[in-house]
Amino acid sequence: MSGPIAEALSALRASEGGQRTWTALPFFAKSDADRVAALVDEKIAAGAHVLPPPDLAFNALRTTPLDHVKVVILGQDPYPTPGDAHGLAFSYRGSRRLPASLRTILAEMADDIGVPMPKSGDLTKWAKQGVLLLNTALTVEAGKAGAHLKLGWAALVDQAVAAVSEKQPAVVFLLWGGSARKHAAQIDRTKHLVIEAGHPSPLNRLRDFRGTRPFSRANEWLVAKGLAPVDWRLD
Repeated sequence: MSGPIAEALSALRASEGGQRTWTALPFFAKSDADRVAALVDEKIAAGAHVLPPPDLAFNALRTTPLDHVKVVILGQDPYPTPGDAHGLAFSYRGSRRLPASLRTILAEMADDIGVPMPKSGDLTKWAKQGVLLLNTALTVEAGKAGAHLKLGWAALVDQAVAAVSEKQPAVVFLLWGGSARKHAAQIDRTKHLVIEAGHPSPLNRLRDFRGTRPFSRANEWLVAKGLAPVDWRLD
């Protein structure tokens, strides 16, 4: 008997077709995705409150198809508070103050491109323009940050980064923090731009994120490649 994550996986597969799609990755084409979905569904059946809602677990892939990707931003796992996460890395739909890392990201964006600090933390607008906002784990449990980091989702991120590097002609990879920067070796730098920086978290003692100007640098490079820049404004 399938559970809600397995059903969301089936819906993703049904929505895609062809070789230049996410579901053509080995993670989906073989049994990895089904195994991870089954593990998460077992936790749901046992009473775990899994976030984001199952129908949004694959939101990053559905909102930003592989052949539309022109910027990649990698996160860790969804916000563990109900109502906050909706399947896009760093993106926030909660009603409280913006999470600290997202606040730092948006403050850098505002300073970098000269716009007011946005009130919204919903990054769907970025995703629809080709910014892949992918977490290392697509699910988490309420109140338990990192709970699903070792369930097997990480293989998807490895394959997604490799596929974007191989199949797309010109992409900016914004790698923030040690976990994201580990993927730098997978990227073909003869085709793509890699901008590395420290993590935007206030727990980052090196404070090596602010002032790196990733947003304007990404757009300058995209325009030089003949591609449309990203409109980073949210409000």
